[in-house]
Amino acid sequence: MKIEYERLIGRSVVNLLTRELQLAGIKMDINRFLRILIIGGLALFIIIPFALFLGLGLNPALAAVAGIILAVIFEVAIYGILEFKIEQRRTFMETLLPDYLQLAAANVRSGIALDKSMVLAARPEFGYFSDDVKEMNRELYGGETLQQAMFNLGKKYRSLQLQHTIRMMVEGIQYGGGMTDLLNQIAKDIRNQHMVQREISGQLFMYTIFIAFAALIGAPVLYALTSQMIGVTDTVWAGILKQNPGGLPTAGVSFLRPSPPKITIDAYHNFALASVILICGFGAFIVSAISTGSVLKGLRFLPIFLIVGLAVFFIVSSLIGGIFTSISGV
Repeated sequence: MKIEYERLIGRSVVNLLTRELQLAGIKMDINRFLRILIIGGLALFIIIPFALFLGLGLNPALAAVAGIILAVIFEVAIYGILEFKIEQRRTFMETLLPDYLQLAAANVRSGIALDKSMVLAARPEFGYFSDDVKEMNRELYGGETLQQAMFNLGKKYRSLQLQHTIRMMVEGIQYGGGMTDLLNQIAKDIRNQHMVQREISGQLFMYTIFIAFAALIGAPVLYALTSQMIGVTDTVWAGILKQNPGGLPTAGVSFLRPSPPKITIDAYHNFALASVILICGFGAFIVSAISTGSVLKGLRFLPIFLIVGLAVFFIVSSLIGGIFTSISGV
């Protein structure tokens, strides 16, 4: 029996996800997509707690919390991938849009109608944007007006530039403006805007370097150094307490009595790992926001930041641990 997963959640959520799939260019049935989300999340929620409880002997409550967290991470990761695809399509389309408009303007100048000019300008190198323009042409043959077909084209991308361009073209059609000059001027304005964005990105390059250095080098090195220092301190205190089972004397001042650190080596090591992962993750998104203007593009940098940050942490921990061992003999 086929399960209608879209009936298990609200209509507003179904509409939102359907719209996201369309913007991402993913030709997948919403019911199939929901099946992946629901079954994947439930599988993690059920399998992970049992694996942690039976395999590692973890507390059942903690195992259940870990299953919930991983299921939520799975759902958020899928949604993040959708948003990344949407942003990728938008960036690709806005990059080629000036060239496309100039080709369309050249076709209009040669006496070809606007709808035919737009289709002829859709070169194969324009990728899925050419497919969307040809889909618009099929809508025209199906009886749709040119204005409505153009608006439908604009809805396939989350792009203010494309929507503004289509609105200007529709107004030019309605009020009889010179379409050739209009298309060329829009292409020129978009190129100028892209140039300004690149200049701003270049001026912020130093901020990008600083944040990348802090996330990839600074934080992992400091956490690795602190982790090894806690290990050495713990070893030293173990020796002191072995020689003085009753603890160190207070010298008459009870509140100044030295005592070993309360935090354990394993607890701090886990804390350091979690901190490095969080710092590298946020660093990837911040660098992406500064350099490209889009936070979601940080998903491209995320694996690199995590791998480099963790590698630096473990390498520095190993080197400093070896130095402390050779010096102190602990």
